[in-house]
Amino acid sequence: MADKKRIGILTSGGDCAGLNAAIRAVVHRAIRTYGWEVYGIRDGSLGLMRRPLEFEKLDLRLFTGNILRMGGTILGTTNKGDPFAFPMPDGTRKDMSQDFVDGVKELGLDALIVIGGDGSMRILRQLCQRGGIQMVGIPKTIDNDVHLTEYSIGFTTAVNVAVEALDRLQPTAASHHRVMILEVMGRDAGHIALNSGIAGGADVVLIPEIPYTLDGIVKKLNEVRDEGRNHALVVVAEGVKTEDGQKVTLTWKGGESRYGGIGHWLSDRLATLVQAETRVTVLGHVQRGGMPSMRDRLIGSAFGVHAVDLLAAGKVDRMVAWQNRGVVDVPIDDVVGVYRCVDPDGPLVTTAEGVGIYVGDRQAAQSHRQRPDVKVGE
Repeated sequence: MADKKRIGILTSGGDCAGLNAAIRAVVHRAIRTYGWEVYGIRDGSLGLMRRPLEFEKLDLRLFTGNILRMGGTILGTTNKGDPFAFPMPDGTRKDMSQDFVDGVKELGLDALIVIGGDGSMRILRQLCQRGGIQMVGIPKTIDNDVHLTEYSIGFTTAVNVAVEALDRLQPTAASHHRVMILEVMGRDAGHIALNSGIAGGADVVLIPEIPYTLDGIVKKLNEVRDEGRNHALVVVAEGVKTEDGQKVTLTWKGGESRYGGIGHWLSDRLATLVQAETRVTVLGHVQRGGMPSMRDRLIGSAFGVHAVDLLAAGKVDRMVAWQNRGVVDVPIDDVVGVYRCVDPDGPLVTTAEGVGIYVGDRQAAQSHRQRPDVKVGE
């Protein structure tokens, strides 16, 4: 595939820090090493479905070192509208997958590099298979839940934001003798909560993968008080359920349901059970924005270079990944449909418990993991 001349690149799903580093690396590698043309597709799959097409030819003048420092994605993105059942203005749904395929052909692309999470990767792979389009995937998600990669673009920046929030909450918690609850993103995976909780000195970390009890939380907070400290920090992942197993969600315009509110639910319960005031901070989309961390810049760059090299070698239908301190590539078929959750028996949970953090009941997690809707990644 070394003779390929025109490739497209798009970002899909939620935005995060480090996407621009990956785009920059693709452009540099494709142009400098192989002499290819690179076209950036606007707003994910939408740029190829709209007429006229929405794209931009990318060249080295756009990609100075400054772009490494920019959050978000210069190409725009979308996490709405399945092309196979796209919502129309009249409320109906239409299969627009052929519009996507025709868009690739109209632009004369030989291959696509797709930067997205597990959901985006699955849908875009189906689109490319329909049109016989060669594709390579790059994993990105602050949730870090993409299978077979230790890191996805955006994760470490999101963790850094959460750690900084804990650093700022601790002094005000101490000043007012309060229990500060920090709700972080992560969907059904607790990677952000667990990593930030350890690094930020939390006393309690609740994640979806490990059941907990209010009694267990109260016991830990009482231990903190008995040890002579007048405040505590609690980190809870947005996908954590109530003690009796109910999801806590918010309904948005159009009827869409999203995680949100477990922090306030927990605060209301603890307010009557502990001898301290409780306050809640919900980070939300703050975790997606801002200047990318060093690791997200580095991983994004490494992923972008390797993705182009895969196309040059004729290796397609694969996703780049970070394993054992290096970049590898894996079949996309092995990635989609498998959720990478926190391993309740893994080293980070052991570390959390070792420094005195209450993370729930690991024994109960054994049966929790056997449920068919919960898959623990490697």
